[in-house]
Amino acid sequence: MSGELVIVRHSDTEWSANGRHTSVTDLPLSDAGVEHAAALAPRLAERTFAAVWSSPRRRALQTAQLAGFEPLVREGLREWEYGEYEGLTTEQIRESRPGWDIWRDGCPGGEDAVAAGARADEVLAALPAEGDVLVFSHGHFSRVLTARWLGLDAAQGALFLLPPTGIGVLGHEHERRVLRSWG
Repeated sequence: MSGELVIVRHSDTEWSANGRHTSVTDLPLSDAGVEHAAALAPRLAERTFAAVWSSPRRRALQTAQLAGFEPLVREGLREWEYGEYEGLTTEQIRESRPGWDIWRDGCPGGEDAVAAGARADEVLAALPAEGDVLVFSHGHFSRVLTARWLGLDAAQGALFLLPPTGIGVLGHEHERRVLRSWG
């Protein structure tokens, strides 16, 4: 791909505000999330995109629509699958599994970093050869996608925290993939 990959993390939901792991639970945006998603529109309006993609989850689609886009749904952009940890906070998980780290340990009944990374590789392989692409995705998966763009192991996504409605821009410098801006 010769253009930039612009990643938008979905806006706030009740669970994201509470730190609960949300993958398959299809929550809508909170009232604050609706307001924050709509505020993305002027920030993204000046750009032209060859493609606009979204996770199939309602929170990502709603963010895209409120930002002024009608994206193509790409199943591969869905959130890291949390399995048995769906709906739990990190603190709750650590009550039964002290020291748990999603990047190292993964999720029983869900995905680990290697599986999420393989999915990110599939998304990256599907990018068009020309033009910028805008994607609406999720917290953990956006971090994995960024790590893989940069040629890092998926678990290195731990280094790239993106807040709700945060925007990351991935691009190129001298034929090298780089992180152009973040947050």
